[in-house]
Amino acid sequence: MGQSLVKNYVHIIFSTKNRQPLLQNDYEEELYKYLGGTCKTHHCTPIQVGGHLDHVHILCLLSKNMTIAGLLEELKTDSSKWMKKRAEQLSKFYWQDGYGAFSINPSQVDTVINYIKNQHEHHTNKSFQDEYRGFLKKYKVDYDERHVWG
Repeated sequence: MGQSLVKNYVHIIFSTKNRQPLLQNDYEEELYKYLGGTCKTHHCTPIQVGGHLDHVHILCLLSKNMTIAGLLEELKTDSSKWMKKRAEQLSKFYWQDGYGAFSINPSQVDTVINYIKNQHEHHTNKSFQDEYRGFLKKYKVDYDERHVWG
């Protein structure tokens, strides 16, 4: 086969260090645009970016030339530096180590887009930890609770 053809939808989730509620309205939308721009820079088409106070969700098409780990390194490093310049209280901004990345069936893309768009409403009655545990169970990921939040 002479050509490599790839179409991998990935739902990425990661949180602020110690799940601090630092993603405030003042710069939240700018952050999501910045994260989408970082995806584009690395040829990973952003489809929907959103989140709430202490975490972000990114639905993108993963480039055939980029690993998930490589994309996460770029996203976290670049956006952490960017956030630190936004406000004095963000001078020590960091993302938590680790992340979740889940493959999405093309038939579920619209569902995931809507899920990400409705993060503020969704988190009126569910914590990030409960949300994330739900994803781990849904995708049957084996995990040790002691190492998920550290």
